[in-house]
Amino acid sequence: MVVTVAMTVLAAVAVVGLFTDPRELVGAPVWSKAAKFAVSIAVYTATLAGMLSLLPKARRWGWWMGTVVAACLVVEMALIIGQTIVRGRRLHFNFATASDRFIHDQMATAIYLLWAATLVVAVLPSCQRLPDRPRATAVRAGLFLALTGMALGMLMFAPTPEQRAVLDAGGKPAVVGSHSVGAPEDGPGLPLTGWSTAGGDLRIAHFAGPHALQLVPLPAFGLAALSRRVPVLRPPLVRWRLIRIAALEYLGLVAVLTWQALRGQPLLRPDGATLLAVGALVVTAVGAGALALRRSPGCPQPPQ
Repeated sequence: MVVTVAMTVLAAVAVVGLFTDPRELVGAPVWSKAAKFAVSIAVYTATLAGMLSLLPKARRWGWWMGTVVAACLVVEMALIIGQTIVRGRRLHFNFATASDRFIHDQMATAIYLLWAATLVVAVLPSCQRLPDRPRATAVRAGLFLALTGMALGMLMFAPTPEQRAVLDAGGKPAVVGSHSVGAPEDGPGLPLTGWSTAGGDLRIAHFAGPHALQLVPLPAFGLAALSRRVPVLRPPLVRWRLIRIAALEYLGLVAVLTWQALRGQPLLRPDGATLLAVGALVVTAVGAGALALRRSPGCPQPPQ
């Protein structure tokens, strides 16, 4: 929560920087990366703190892993500020100088530690019996979807065809890896996010995955509130089924976003295959949801 407060303050400072600092870096305002990461980290740490508070056991383990996550995120933000704002140089994929390579490697180390600590946090509620089964399923699913989304970031570190050609020729390119697929890194992008509008962008799925931490548990709380007025939602089994469907459909969405980006396709210009995949997700979600709403009197509680 200390990191949450600090990132909230930093996000406000970064917004001021966006309007007062005219510098640009890789086609975007120099403060944009700090602003986006500050908001994302603030939401992430606040959500994770709430989930850790639900643990009935192993709370000390949760505290330590939460501390590791917080420390890694502080290091990550310090490197972002130092490299992009203070030095005015790109952070990700930058191997131009020994200093750039060192900072890049420290960032990668912090991310690996963050992922490992989050994995332990995800395992803790999976090994315990939480009071509310539907909410417990939502928390577990959100954590593992977040881990999946974080892991997808590794796809960005693969050399582009142009970079691969330089490497194969024995050269040392200044940049190895890219957020974009089939488009230049500094090409046109969507407002605020900067996601490429000229090609695929792996940041989209990488963004969607970690924020399952908020978007999957939210329906659990919403369904619990609705169950007071909607009788069909009162059995925990029904809500448990709906949460599982939501988690699986969200995983499918992350997969489609990754597939779309790897084919060099902009988010807002999907082809027929992408639209068909999205349509399949919608149809299966509606169909599975309708089946889940059928009450099972003989099984009022979800499986342990």
